[in-house]
Parts: sequence; structure tokens; C-alpha cells
Amino acid sequence: MTQEDHFDVASYALGVLDEHDAARFEDHLIECSRCAYELESFVEVADLLADVDANSVVVAEEARRDGFMLQKVIGEVSHERHRANSRRLYSLAAAVVIFAMLSIGAFFVGGQVFGGESNDPATTNTAQRDESQQDPLPNAQGGPGIGGPDLAGERFDGSDPRTGVQASVAFEKKTFGTQVSFSISNITGPKVCRLVAVHTNGTTEPLATWTVGENGWGTAKNSEPLLLQAITATPRDEIAHVQVQEVGANGAGETLVRVP
Repeated sequence: MTQEDHFDVASYALGVLDEHDAARFEDHLIECSRCAYELESFVEVADLLADVDANSVVVAEEARRDGFMLQKVIGEVSHERHRANSRRLYSLAAAVVIFAMLSIGAFFVGGQVFGGESNDPATTNTAQRDESQQDPLPNAQGGPGIGGPDLAGERFDGSDPRTGVQASVAFEKKTFGTQVSFSISNITGPKVCRLVAVHTNGTTEPLATWTVGENGWGTAKNSEPLLLQAITATPRDEIAHVQVQEVGANGAGETLVRVP
């Protein structure tokens, strides 16, 4: 900042600048935090000068001519200070508000750029795993079929050439048993389906049931895959594989796809 700018701060605080110079300084004040700080200090000085008794100062000077000039200066300063007081205070307030907004904006941008973690469930799914809680299902933004949404856990993909149904299944060990997250696509309806776990000893366990509408899932009419989750008390190492079955009217199941 130049020495001329320093003089402008003092002159503006005293209210002795003409309209052009005052407007020029106010434009500069908006961009200069140092001048805003200096102006705040000068305002206090200007207030003190306005309250000075000019006659007392003249007597103290013991010089009629010099006293007359000082009285004139002080009187002019007092008059101009009151006239420009409102504009000066508004300018100072505007400068403070603008710098506060810029500081908040910089803080916000910095937090976005340098923040440690994303809030997107699809990207934080693995990092937020807890063995005592179920993991959240990801968004279905990966599209239908194999290679779709990122499911939490040990993942397997499968498809059936006969039915065309595709499935992705992820197993996650939990303190309460096993979490089974799965994605189904290229399946049409209407029909009732279920997910069945086949144990290593040959026994089976139904895990979940759902309906498939006319538009299906992961189809031309509905491109989104079906994302579901089930839990079982069966330990992960006792699950051989899972089957997606269509449930008939008599309760019998026809396998649509097996994973793995």
C-alpha cells in the first residue's frame, strides 16, 4: 500500500475528501483489509476531534492568529465529520461484511477440496464396515448386471444361460452371523422370487422373498438392478452357495441363477 493511500484513510476519516476522492477511496476500501482496519482506528480519532472545544485550544496556544486558524480547522473537521459520518460507517461495515464472506467461502472450498472422506455410500461402503451392524446398500449407479454396484463383502457374480438372469452376491462376516447383499438384473415378471442359502451339509435356508413386476429389474423397461440384503445366523464358512428361485403357486422353487 502506498503512502498516498495512508493519507486517504486519514482524510476520509476526517471527512475532508471531496466527492470524487471519497468515492475512489470507498472502492479501494472494499478490496483492502488493511485500510479497513486503519479506518476503524481513525474513526475514534475523528470522534475525539469533533468533541474538542476550539476556544480552549486557542487560549492554550496563546497566539491569536494561530488560534484562529486552529479554530477554523477544528470547526471544519467537526462539520465535515458529521456530514460524512453515515457514509463512512456504511463503507466500513460493507468492507467487514465482504471480507467475512470471502473468508467463509475460502474455508468452505478448502473443506470441500481437502476434506478427508466422501459422503457417497458407494465409495465409503467398505471403509464404514462394522461387524456388529449391517452395511448400507450402495446406490444402483453402476448399472445392471455383472460389474454393477459395489456390494460390501466377499463378492461373487453369476448368470444363467437358460433364464438369462444375472446376480451379484457379497458375503460379509458379522458378529451375528452373515450378511448377504445381492443385486439381481435381467429378470422379468410378474413373479415371486426368493433367495435360498445352500449349506455345506446340503440343507437349505430361505433368506429373503420379493416380487418382480411387469417391468422387471435390469431390463429394457427398467434399467435399474434390484438391490436387496438379508442376514442369517449361519456362519459364512457353512454357506456353499445361494440360489435365486422363482416360487410357484404350490410353493416349489425353480432355480433362476446360482451364485457362485
